[in-house]
Amino acid sequence: MVAGVNGYFVIFGLEPFIATSPEAMALFEFKYLLVVEKSLEIICGTLLLTNQFVPLTIAILAPIIANILMLHLFLDHSLLILALLLAIAYVYLLFFYWGNFIRILERRPKPS
Repeated sequence: MVAGVNGYFVIFGLEPFIATSPEAMALFEFKYLLVVEKSLEIICGTLLLTNQFVPLTIAILAPIIANILMLHLFLDHSLLILALLLAIAYVYLLFFYWGNFIRILERRPKPS
């Protein structure tokens, strides 16, 4: 959630309060992509903190966290530790809420 708010500082041309990755900002040539991603980060962070729609939030955050991890793994190593901590926290949440996702993997689901 904090990274989302920090992203809005970048969008509005203000000095971010947490260091941002120049490589990551270069990938967001079109500002609307940055607005969408940072908005999702803020919304999902708020939903996780309030314990609302957690499985949906975990599903929405999967591609965002994968993108953050791959970016810092392959392009910019400066915030790799933070990206790894984020991925570990995500895997913990996924493990804790695994029961909500196991039905997606059923080969022949039973109709409700």
